[in-house]
Amino acid sequence: MDATKFTWSEIDEDNPIALLTRKCIKGERMLVAEVKLMKGCHVAQHHHESEQIAIMLSGKVVWGIGEAGSPEYRKVPLSGGEVMVLPSHVVHSVDVLEDSVIVDVLTPIGPMGVDSQGRIS
Repeated sequence: MDATKFTWSEIDEDNPIALLTRKCIKGERMLVAEVKLMKGCHVAQHHHESEQIAIMLSGKVVWGIGEAGSPEYRKVPLSGGEVMVLPSHVVHSVDVLEDSVIVDVLTPIGPMGVDSQGRIS
């Protein structure tokens, strides 16, 4: 792979679940996505092999970390300017309290959590 320039405004957007759109750029071993979440969006509990760093650019969300109902489960609020680091296979979910923009970085490249939650028409 050669050095490549991208412009977010020129990247195709998809809509894998209700109230969420994203634009993805893939390198050889890393994926970066600009994710826009509207108030009321719910990303269901999931986990994945990829390590994930979620950079909150704006808005407010609440992450559910751990298996819901387990003693390890906790809720972590995140606002613009904060960052969540998720090691591989950590169970997590997201509830969106206000319109938000997150930049997600995942490595290795693999399906994002919303990819397993069905497509909307």
